[in-house]
Amino acid sequence: MSKKTLSNKSNLQVLFEDNHIIIVNKRAGDIVQGDKTGDKPLSDVVKEYIKDKYNKPGNVYLGTVHRLDRPTTGLVIFAKTSKALPRLNKLFLSKEIKKTYWAIVKNEPPKSEDTLIHWLIKNPKNNKSKAHSKEVPESKKAILHYKILKKLDNYFLLEVNLETGRHHQIRAQLSSIGAPIKGDLKYGFDRSNKDASISLHARHIKFMHPVKKEPISVNATLPNDAIWNACLK
Repeated sequence: MSKKTLSNKSNLQVLFEDNHIIIVNKRAGDIVQGDKTGDKPLSDVVKEYIKDKYNKPGNVYLGTVHRLDRPTTGLVIFAKTSKALPRLNKLFLSKEIKKTYWAIVKNEPPKSEDTLIHWLIKNPKNNKSKAHSKEVPESKKAILHYKILKKLDNYFLLEVNLETGRHHQIRAQLSSIGAPIKGDLKYGFDRSNKDASISLHARHIKFMHPVKKEPISVNATLPNDAIWNACLK
């Protein structure tokens, strides 16, 4: 996938929207916020969508609540109001937003389900995190829970829930137990996916609406390819 091949308004997949929140299904290759590449970020695409849909004059307010890695797909929440943004940020910090990931790996993990605890160190030079089994200087504790949902012909579908939100946490921790994510060359998979994605998808999100105090539960459609499609059979 070309780095310039990013979402536009016509194929933006909106999963939930009200006056305060918009949740979209990020495609592989999209960046959530602008970075040094200068590529058009998803936040700008969502702003254009809102501006066009509601005929808004002037600048559109949009707050970025969290991010997904560029090659990862799935749920991304944005705040549409300045009232919602700090409340959503608080929900994330207090871990009241529950996000479930699906990951496809080639090697079977040692256990059918487990809790992984590592200490991660981020290397900004290569934008990579290294997982250590014991605490080391400048490391941050990382905890996730996984279970095998399905055994495919050549792969395994895992459900992953995070307790902490560290840089490349799922990618680094699964790699450390010998189960790197399909397509993730950076963390030890042997070949890339054709579209430069990795097979990690933010599948489900659940939280209490920060303004309306109503429960929100949203699933993100899986990428359309043969292996992801097999996960639903």
